[in-house]
Amino acid sequence: MVDHELTGAFAPVVTPFQADMTPDAPRFLAHCEWLLSHDVGLAPFGTNSEANSLDARERMALLDHLVDNGLDVRRMLPGTGCCSLPETVTLTRHAVERGCAGVLMLPPFFYKGVTDDGVYDYYARVIDQVNDARLRLYLYHIPALSGVPITLPVIERLRRDFPRTVVGIKDSSGDWTHLSAMLDAFPGFGIFPASESLVSRASAKGAKGCISATVNINAPMIGRLCREWADDAGAALQAQADIVRGIVQSFPMIPALKAVLASHRDDPAWARVRAPLTQLTSDQHVRLHAQLAACGFTLAG
Repeated sequence: MVDHELTGAFAPVVTPFQADMTPDAPRFLAHCEWLLSHDVGLAPFGTNSEANSLDARERMALLDHLVDNGLDVRRMLPGTGCCSLPETVTLTRHAVERGCAGVLMLPPFFYKGVTDDGVYDYYARVIDQVNDARLRLYLYHIPALSGVPITLPVIERLRRDFPRTVVGIKDSSGDWTHLSAMLDAFPGFGIFPASESLVSRASAKGAKGCISATVNINAPMIGRLCREWADDAGAALQAQADIVRGIVQSFPMIPALKAVLASHRDDPAWARVRAPLTQLTSDQHVRLHAQLAACGFTLAG
């Protein structure tokens, strides 16, 4: 893996599907190229990628498709965390071998009420089994969905024992108090909030950018916000990004993102989601697009 610090906006890249509901590699590649063209990074196989509806073979094939087509591995942060430790090792080793800048790793999320020692041990065993100095690991804290928090003491232990490997975290807690405490506790750590709505406050305390679902549709603005939050235009960029975020997150997020791509690209195939998710209803679709139109949103070319 490339040894450098990741910064800026990253998209947990939404995964398109073909009519038979297998992953659509050409559309996936084209969307990733569009994101990179707007100077944002790629975090494929995150929550909004429907990653946990994809098997390891599908994830590795899609990553191979990106790398084999020359996309910049220095801006790739694929999700590799699974309930199964061996599967996490397989996906992580594959990402390292393909040269990705880092991996984003969920804790094992089926068993609830696990101890800090158990969470630490899981990550430590993955690192030991991958056994590659190039590995740069970003933890993924999303307790509302995983049910397994990555506590500050666990982060502290992992940073102490694997200082060159455990280099950052995506905080999807949605809790400013928690995020602020993390930023205070770990200066210099690669901390990324999961919403662009926290970029200005978090960046002022040392956050590196954001890894946000809505980067999939609002890449130019969120990318600029991550770069220019402290400039004269920062407050206006933050306000504009907040409006779009507020609209989209008021609907089921993944189907809403895909509905926007389907409509603005005139490509109905983008609306497909893999079960158990379902597409927006007709009423939701109309309301989503009316609200986005009212705020002047357009998908950049």
